[in-house]
Amino acid sequence: MPKRVDHAERRTEIAEALVRVAGRRGLHAVGMREVAAEAGVSLRLVQYYFQTKEKLLFFGLELLAERFGERVSARVRAAGDSPGPRALVEALLMAALPTDDESRTFHHLYTSYAVLAVNDPALAAQPFIKNPDAAEDALTELLRQAQEAALLEPGVDARLEAAGLLAMSAGLGTGILVGQRSAESATAVLGHQLNRIFRTGDEVST
Repeated sequence: MPKRVDHAERRTEIAEALVRVAGRRGLHAVGMREVAAEAGVSLRLVQYYFQTKEKLLFFGLELLAERFGERVSARVRAAGDSPGPRALVEALLMAALPTDDESRTFHHLYTSYAVLAVNDPALAAQPFIKNPDAAEDALTELLRQAQEAALLEPGVDARLEAAGLLAMSAGLGTGILVGQRSAESATAVLGHQLNRIFRTGDEVST
């Protein structure tokens, strides 16, 4: 009896091959043929599952987004049984910094996709992630919880601070990638910003 093919697993294996190749060569240099070779499958099979390079890239980014969620969850668990709002904010922001191979690949590919989409209508037509405001919404809610618990400085606008923190994290991440600053320096900058918002003076955990 023929072995039953798990199509979801096969799609994930191909997307993981895309991430590996893109991590080595850059997203702009990745073709479906190279991904097929990396995955150990035929070009025809890659085309069967994804039809176009744009669809393959988007699925790969969704996979990275899922892995990012797992990184955040792991940091939250490491913060203890009942982490407060600041610990959760730190988990979200610190997980996005490219401090190891996996997070460097995540940051590099997301940034590369955004750059490519500027001049590629097919890429631009794809939603960047299913809900591009999800991280900002989650961070805003955490800051509002801290506000209700009187953990923030007076006059803090949760939505504006959330947007600013995410933009700062993204910029710091790019700085780490290009060697402008170290992970320790980026962590210190985030810690300084959180100390300005939160009443507590605790440093960002690393």
